[in-house]
Amino acid sequence: MQNFSTNLGFLLFEHRLAECIEREREREREREEGTMAASDPSPAPKILLAKPSLLSASSVPGKFSEDDSSSQLRSRLPSVASLNLLSDSWDFHIDRFLPFLTENTDFTVIGVIGPAGVGKSTIMNELYGFDSTSPGMLPPFSISSEETRAMARHCSTGIEPRISAERIILLDTQPVFSASVLAEMMRPDGSSTISVISGESMSAELAHELMGIQLAVLLASICHILLVVSDGVHDDSMWHLMFTVDLLKHGISDPSMLASSLSQSSTSGLDKDNKVPEHEDYIATPVFVHTKLQDQDFTPQIIVQLRKALMQYFEPSSFVREHAGKKLEEQHVSSSMVHSSHMDSKMLNLYAIPLKKKDENPRAQHESYISALWKLRDLILSMKPPSFTRPVSEREWLKNSAKIWEQVKNSPTILEYCRTLQQSGIFRR
Repeated sequence: MQNFSTNLGFLLFEHRLAECIEREREREREREEGTMAASDPSPAPKILLAKPSLLSASSVPGKFSEDDSSSQLRSRLPSVASLNLLSDSWDFHIDRFLPFLTENTDFTVIGVIGPAGVGKSTIMNELYGFDSTSPGMLPPFSISSEETRAMARHCSTGIEPRISAERIILLDTQPVFSASVLAEMMRPDGSSTISVISGESMSAELAHELMGIQLAVLLASICHILLVVSDGVHDDSMWHLMFTVDLLKHGISDPSMLASSLSQSSTSGLDKDNKVPEHEDYIATPVFVHTKLQDQDFTPQIIVQLRKALMQYFEPSSFVREHAGKKLEEQHVSSSMVHSSHMDSKMLNLYAIPLKKKDENPRAQHESYISALWKLRDLILSMKPPSFTRPVSEREWLKNSAKIWEQVKNSPTILEYCRTLQQSGIFRR
């Protein structure tokens, strides 16, 4: 009798499991065919831009709450997949993301930049507070799959924004130094399909180089914190990129210094009256994150050398600032996160994360990959980044970011740098 009850229980469980799998497959087919009804009374969407329980649809325009009886409000919002701020033509769009923003002035913008496969999207998902154990929930930022890696493709394009319930605007970006990005923008004759600088015809290689610079300059201009992610301890390509950004970012201020008269549907036309004097230059606080450190590289000696090299490299740059505000809690040098590298009273932020392994070595002398991500999130969110010159709302920030993008694309300093590279012979014409 007991065996009969056990077998019956297994049969019922398998039947219910089969029903759940079939329902999920049916929903997946509907999503692929674009036939999912907007009025579907199912729970919150697969990808959330904000935690519904902390928001009220009546008090926050463009947001939804968990207790909404219908999805009518959600149906008026753009698709999550269409929120990209940069189009294929390298133009800035605000109309898609604007409905998710409010007039709130207490918000933080965190951007990330780095090559492919270093874990940018994973870090941003952690900062968002995404719980990967939640059943049926996709991460806010897509992560490269085995198929994507096998095809040598990238999964992030342009700038992909999300906003959390804590009013943290997260900006994930397409990879720099990416062969797949270069392949997509190259014509058969080697020229670029994207007009990176107005009125300038150039090779795809040069345009690809400038795209990374323009992207980093924009993030340094509109973010409070900019995560600069590198692969291992020997990759210094991102250091070179950020040093170049510091040299070329002139005459571009923060979003609060521009008039907020840009319409929702327009992203072009930089007003001549909105030119920003050079002395008003603003730059985000960089956080240099080195991921995928091997056991032999994760020693106190290596980390100390990396900190000293970082500080020495950026000593003449504007990234090195006088230490101000509350000092972050010190970590032991053997910790997976090493930060607040000091030279006299100046500082730079450096974080190190070990390589993710299927089976963590219990004898390892450092923290696990998961623990490192958790601590990185806590430390980043506890930082006190520099404020914009004036108070600005979320919606004004986005509108003025579009104007700053026009400044970046029309920057005479970047244009001169482009022509210098063309004349150097490094890139074919």
